Amino acid sequence: MDNSFQHKSIFQQKFWRSVFALTAAVVWGWAYPLIKMGFAEFGIQSSMTGSKMLFAGIRFFFSGLIILLLAKKTKRSFRMKKASAWGLLVIYSLLNTTLHYAFFYWGLSYSAGSRAAIYNALSVFAVVIFAGLFYKQEKLTGSKVLGCLMGFIGILFLNVGNAIDNSFIWQGDGMIILNALCGAAATLMTRRLSKHIDIFVGTGYSLTIGGFLLLLPAWAAGGNLPIVNLRGLVILGLLIGVSTIGFGLYNKLLSCNPIGKVAIYNSLIPIVGVVTSCLCLHERFLWQYCIAGMLTAAGIYIINREKS
Repeated sequence: MDNSFQHKSIFQQKFWRSVFALTAAVVWGWAYPLIKMGFAEFGIQSSMTGSKMLFAGIRFFFSGLIILLLAKKTKRSFRMKKASAWGLLVIYSLLNTTLHYAFFYWGLSYSAGSRAAIYNALSVFAVVIFAGLFYKQEKLTGSKVLGCLMGFIGILFLNVGNAIDNSFIWQGDGMIILNALCGAAATLMTRRLSKHIDIFVGTGYSLTIGGFLLLLPAWAAGGNLPIVNLRGLVILGLLIGVSTIGFGLYNKLLSCNPIGKVAIYNSLIPIVGVVTSCLCLHERFLWQYCIAGMLTAAGIYIINREKS
């Protein structure tokens, strides 16, 4: 095992690792209905690309500022160990925030929140496979391959047996898949970034930079918030909280634990996303979601039962 795992902090202890990872996953699951509710409250239509980017940029920019303020308050080091690592941080910001959520917000406008939630599980299994290829301590075993295969079958099962909802739409489903792949790539970069800067500070920088880079095309496209009311601002505040808590916990866990042991908990996000979207948005709960959820859960179990 990697020497970095020898001296265990609270974030490396199995019980607390599970608690923190579960917390991040549950919090993130709520983003699906909250985003669609936010679009409705601010009067953002599917065709209003600039407004969607503005909404996302505000969310992540302020989330990053909150994390940086908390980092300063707790006297964390803001020093970058290598000047060249600033380039890594910019690439990380693009993948983890700008491109990741540009695809996500675009796709969610054309896809049911519950359907998008399960498609997004693709990132979890991509992380497990890629981590096995790029990190020596993350061996790609037969159990992991089988678990990932079960997860992919679960995702594909979404398109089976329903005359209305079985068509694959690039504007919706395709964008959600691209979002998932960006998230997977950023997850793998987190460990590397943590070697150059305090990961809490790095998370704050990445969200602030990534959020700002979302605001630029939003302004260029004439993005605006057509309606501003208290309910919409509360929803936006909740989404800022989702990003602050989710990224703060998740990136810290990734920096000091085997990637697969942390990322696999994100398979719970689709489950939370499906339930909350159906409850909050009154979306139709299709029988495919149950089958897809069970297959995905089987993949999680197969991977998680494997001893470190």
